Amino acid sequence: MLNIGDRMPSFEVKDENGNIVKTEDFIGNGKKTVIYFYPKDNTSGCTAEACSLRDKYENLSAAGYNIIGVSKDSETSHKNFKEKHSLPFTLLSDPSTQMLQAFGAWGEKKMYGKVTMGTIRRTFIFNEEGILEKVIEKVDTKNAADQILG
Repeated sequence: MLNIGDRMPSFEVKDENGNIVKTEDFIGNGKKTVIYFYPKDNTSGCTAEACSLRDKYENLSAAGYNIIGVSKDSETSHKNFKEKHSLPFTLLSDPSTQMLQAFGAWGEKKMYGKVTMGTIRRTFIFNEEGILEKVIEKVDTKNAADQILG
């Protein structure tokens, strides 16, 4: 797991349109970067989180934030999810879990008494130079944007 003051981990993955996206794309561009990790497109909690960020996207942009969502889902799944819910931000596909692991958003989860490996819902906020400023470990999916802005 990343600690406050750590640099953004190195990654190279594809967005919902198949474009390669790298760490360097988010450093030194004059914006803070919010990278939020979520388990699965079109599930209730993940949809609530994405829609919270969509609904307050103008406020987040005005506050200088660039929003990026990441899950294991395919580029096609992300494209459909983005279109279905009119999401104005980029979704990154990490089927290998390399990025998820680098950020500490992949690990053991307990569900219905069973332990499995999966995506841990977490939000990371980096400054303009790619230095970690805040981690939200207990994401309130319906109020995710307010947690970032607050």
